[in-house]
Amino acid sequence: VMSSSSSSSLEMEIFQYIDVHQNDFIEDLKEWVAVESDSVQPDLREEVVRMMALAADRLAALGATVHLVNLGSHQLPDGQDLPLPPVILGELGKHPQNPTVCFYGHVDVQPAKKEDGWNTDPYTLTEIDGVYLFIRNLYGRGATDNKGPVLAWINAVETFRALKLAMPVNFRFVIEGMEEAGSLGLEKLLEENQCFFSDVDYIVISDNLWLSKKKPALTYGSRGNACFFVECGSKDLHSGTFGGIIHEPLTDLIALLDSLVDPTGCIQIPGIYDSVAALTKEERKLYESIEFDLEEHKNNSGVKKFLFGTKEEILLHLWRYPSLSIHGIEGAFHEPGIKTVIPAKVIGKFSIRLVPHMDLLIVKQQVVEHLEGVFSKRNSPNKLKVSMPLGAKPWLADVNDLSYKAARRAIKTVFGEDPDFICDGSTIPIARMFQTITQKSVMMLPIGAADDGEHSQNEKISRHNYIEGTKLFAAFFLEISKLH
Repeated sequence: VMSSSSSSSLEMEIFQYIDVHQNDFIEDLKEWVAVESDSVQPDLREEVVRMMALAADRLAALGATVHLVNLGSHQLPDGQDLPLPPVILGELGKHPQNPTVCFYGHVDVQPAKKEDGWNTDPYTLTEIDGVYLFIRNLYGRGATDNKGPVLAWINAVETFRALKLAMPVNFRFVIEGMEEAGSLGLEKLLEENQCFFSDVDYIVISDNLWLSKKKPALTYGSRGNACFFVECGSKDLHSGTFGGIIHEPLTDLIALLDSLVDPTGCIQIPGIYDSVAALTKEERKLYESIEFDLEEHKNNSGVKKFLFGTKEEILLHLWRYPSLSIHGIEGAFHEPGIKTVIPAKVIGKFSIRLVPHMDLLIVKQQVVEHLEGVFSKRNSPNKLKVSMPLGAKPWLADVNDLSYKAARRAIKTVFGEDPDFICDGSTIPIARMFQTITQKSVMMLPIGAADDGEHSQNEKISRHNYIEGTKLFAAFFLEISKLH
């Protein structure tokens, strides 16, 4: 075990190397951003495959053993078969005394076109001074989601090699190219390769953002999501011939959708809140110190007012309580102009974000019973069908786990302050998937800031976050090896 003075001089040496080589690290990111590895559009699949090869080469250059695992193909809605990009399983180091850390990341990106409203070419990493002179932003698709963080981790490992330092931990890598298209094939791959994780102690995912622009964060939970279809149907009829004498499916459907949630955002399905974990005093306290600008969040979303007036209430309702959103109606007439048809079959679509201790099957049963109850009171002869085509469970980590302790110390070392402990209101199926299949401790360690615009136009990562994020990962390796 290193003394604190020798460990801090080692950190200084590592951080200095990273500072000196920051432009090289930015050049690497530029090379990766230039690859249009958009996994959503079928005609760019070859670019995703090329990106996987680049990432594999980069890991091999570190001295890692790299396996490109073939996942076969998947069928597109038009019936054509398209090959899936391979997944990288990489290994570096097998020292029995060292802890083993597995890093997950992805190198595919969301679609982007200059004409969508980008100020720069999305596939040319462009450095621009921010409003404040000390902030310089690196704009490009994938800069923060997720090419920047993947490279920051690789840069951190490379720094130990360049300085000829002993690796403090053993590394495993899982890098995929289909995350933005739902991580097709990944779950099966993880299940079939459980032996790859047998000696893994910790899994680290860096594929999300801080809650603030300036204050670092550690993420310990995310909401699940249950998606529902509710269908009402008979056959298409003319509103002049039949309007006023029949039970209209769309009228039935609107009544059903209207019964789901009240104007304060409270879900009206009986029993839905019964299994939500009770909020403890300690947990409520965590919310007080979190840096979160309510006004800025309001401006970003373009709404006049939120359902709640305080930071704590807003965060509780984003992270801690379920929510229900209505997304649309299929089969109804939605084009411009007038069409006086009574649509025969309409499908309402809504979803419920789930929080810990809510069970998918129980939620489905509660939704079905509620909708059938509302429908039966309407005495309608139309057919009702309720289904749940998609369900993802919530994810929750133990913040007292060694990986969280190590990450917290590393953040303090690099950024000079303790992180906010945050959750994510959206669903991160990957964290839950790794936790369920490998039964290992999973931590989310973001390096991107709140305003990085991960799926929108002008996505960026700041030079500061990319370079300090690289230092954070290096410091984390040292901290986890000390604690282990």
